[in-house]
Amino acid sequence: MPSMVKGLAAPFPLSNVDTDVIMPKRFLRTITREGLADGVMADLRFNAEGEVRPEFFLNRIEYANPSILVVGDNFGCGSSREHAVWGLKQLGIQAIVGTSFAGIFYDNARKNVLALAGIEPELRDALLKHLEQGAQTVTVDLEAKTVVWGEQAAPIAMDAATQQSLISERDDVSDTLRFSEQIKTFEQKQPAALRVKVPT
Repeated sequence: MPSMVKGLAAPFPLSNVDTDVIMPKRFLRTITREGLADGVMADLRFNAEGEVRPEFFLNRIEYANPSILVVGDNFGCGSSREHAVWGLKQLGIQAIVGTSFAGIFYDNARKNVLALAGIEPELRDALLKHLEQGAQTVTVDLEAKTVVWGEQAAPIAMDAATQQSLISERDDVSDTLRFSEQIKTFEQKQPAALRVKVPT
């Protein structure tokens, strides 16, 4: 992903939003990742008859097609379903700004290049208040580790490994493959009985 995400931000200030809210379990039946955008917060976006709830933020015209969400505390808690991250990405979300994120959700987001920007509660609240004015552009700068809106900026709490993983679009597998030659050399030095036999 680019080191800077700049785009329309939408507010979703509810706390403890779990992965069943983000991606209801009925959308987990697919054997591919396709079509998961339809499932994102489906029970909040639509009523029991499948009709759009016009009051929900993702259905409001001023917040159409956001690339950044500003969320409440402990976002992404609950089950470990990676579909929640896949669906958010398919919906066009590139970054989420909040105070805290569930650990497994945070790791799933990193592996799928979805930036989770943790900022201090008072600054998050100031950003939410800023968004009450309607459609606003927000910048999540991964290089500088800041969230910028209007004349205000908030530092992002993010470790260097996560920062570089997002900017370079690397996950655990690609990180390991960078050392494939060294791994091969190491394996060749081991006794034959200990070597892993890869099926051909």
